[in-house]
Amino acid sequence: MRRSIATLASATLALAITAQAAQAQVLFWSTQAAPVEETQKMREQVLSGFEGGVDFQASETGPFLTRLSAEIQAGSGQIGVVGALHGDLATYADSFVDLSDIDLSGVTVSDAFLELGKLGTDEQKYLPWMQANYVMAANKQALEYLPEGADINALTYDDLIAWAKTMAEETGSPKFGFPAGPQGLKHRFFQGFLLPSYAGSTVTRFRSAEAETAWEKFKELWQYTNPASTNYAFMQEPLLSGDVWVAFDHIARLADAFNQRPDDFVAFPAPSGPAGRAFMPVLAGVAVPTSAPDMEASKALVKYMMQPETQVATLLATNFYPVTDAPLPADLPASARALGPAITAMTTADDALPALLPVGLGDLGGQFNQVYTDTFERIVLGNQPVRDVLDQQADTLRSLMEQAKAPCWLPDVPSEGPCPVE
Repeated sequence: MRRSIATLASATLALAITAQAAQAQVLFWSTQAAPVEETQKMREQVLSGFEGGVDFQASETGPFLTRLSAEIQAGSGQIGVVGALHGDLATYADSFVDLSDIDLSGVTVSDAFLELGKLGTDEQKYLPWMQANYVMAANKQALEYLPEGADINALTYDDLIAWAKTMAEETGSPKFGFPAGPQGLKHRFFQGFLLPSYAGSTVTRFRSAEAETAWEKFKELWQYTNPASTNYAFMQEPLLSGDVWVAFDHIARLADAFNQRPDDFVAFPAPSGPAGRAFMPVLAGVAVPTSAPDMEASKALVKYMMQPETQVATLLATNFYPVTDAPLPADLPASARALGPAITAMTTADDALPALLPVGLGDLGGQFNQVYTDTFERIVLGNQPVRDVLDQQADTLRSLMEQAKAPCWLPDVPSEGPCPVE
């Protein structure tokens, strides 16, 4: 009997210790790295070095938001750290703790991204975690035609137009390429790069005089653009064929060119306009909900995620790039070595102007994108008057924002109610 009691007591103690150890792990609840392979890499290659242990759980957006909302409303729960895209995190600004007291031990983070992480408050509601982006790429043959004195890492749209013009005139054919095909990401260029660079806005100043100038500039650039661009989806293919020497695209759609012929291409930031060097980051952040069970452990994990070795490990696990100045190792794939520095140069530039992916549109996102595609097709391909097209498309955009009831997102000024179209 005594041995049975002793055995039972030992077993109970062991279970208690096991439960305590399991509870000591920080639950990292994430919408990112959801594919099974990426989830496994996050656990084994990225988070295994965190003292105390991490329970990394990736989820689809719906269940992710459901559980997070439930724990926040209850005022307690098991989620210690959340990882998600900016648009998802923005919904919970009032329910995340201030992370500004975390000592990042000298790690430099993009100022523009840190500002985004404040979610319109005076507190650091999330810390940037990882990013994807869009950049420019060029065949090295194109470099001799750069405008005199131009810095490839600090080009303006006027520089790009002059460069494209010189290449076309000197080589006998247009060498600039643009993903204007049916499956190309042209709408993201207009939403996140061109219009914000001139108007400082994606929505509110859609029909402004500055937006009109932006479209006139793009029409000028189009004169020196390969006409086959209306068929292009992935710019890596015309770069590899030599049909295009300079191009804009998402990094995932440029990677093969750099991996196949790494010595032939260079990557560099998108150009700037009068309002700044606008770019559209696919930005994920890490935050700590007010309902987290162990604030100290949660903040320690956030700090761990920002360290250079963790940032590089995250790149290898997810193909998302660092948001810090973490040095990239020499044995990375050629595309990562080339595209990473270009992203860093763009996002840390003095004139960096983040223009976020649309927030709050729900199933109207496709119609929102179509406004910009239709505007491009009417102005650039159809040669319709810029002012007339902008006035008409602005009415469509205004109606759409009111239907979605979507407040403004950066670079537009925050709004109460639907984002206005002036």
